[in-house]
Amino acid sequence: MAEIMAFSRDQVRRLTGLSDKQLRYWDDTGFFSPRYAEEDRRGAYARIYSYRDLVGLRAIAEMRKSVSLQELRRVGEWLSRNYNEPWSSLTFYVAGRRVFFDDPDTGELTAGRPAGQRAMRIDMARVERQVDAAVQRLRRRGDEQIGKIIRNRYVVHNVPVLSGTRIPTAAIWDFHEAGYDIAGIMHEYPTLTTGDVEAALAYERNLPSRSERTG
Repeated sequence: MAEIMAFSRDQVRRLTGLSDKQLRYWDDTGFFSPRYAEEDRRGAYARIYSYRDLVGLRAIAEMRKSVSLQELRRVGEWLSRNYNEPWSSLTFYVAGRRVFFDDPDTGELTAGRPAGQRAMRIDMARVERQVDAAVQRLRRRGDEQIGKIIRNRYVVHNVPVLSGTRIPTAAIWDFHEAGYDIAGIMHEYPTLTTGDVEAALAYERNLPSRSERTG
């Protein structure tokens, strides 16, 4: 994936179709917790989901249409003891309101199918394609993000980046120092606007370390 690898609960809600109440409940009860926790200014911890979290939740949301949460919990408890990222790395099947999965070592289902029933395969490659498409739609930046500089410990190691991207302001400055004009920089980063480039250059120009060298 290109520029967004950390997702807020609100973004996950929009990308998976799950409700905020479901995500909070699953997190609180330990059924599915996000990969990261980030302390905010008030000392509380914001919940940050990874891309693999997103894929797993999308698969669970699809299976949830056919099986109970109790069944998913039963499967999840066993899987969590044996796999690092089971919900996004295994192939699942649904049959008779039960969940089955392939054993990665043998390639066989962990439980036999009920006689006369076919299992519905949850195609994880398709789920990932759906997630990718949804993330691409999410990457369409809003007007409020243009020209805004942010920092996030889970995005490019907390360096300043342009909002809605993983493009560091320092990278923009490097092109500027190499003689690129705004049009040239935008050619290198087609998703950026003139306002983005100008904001990045102004941010870098006003850094104390640069001000001392140019002052």
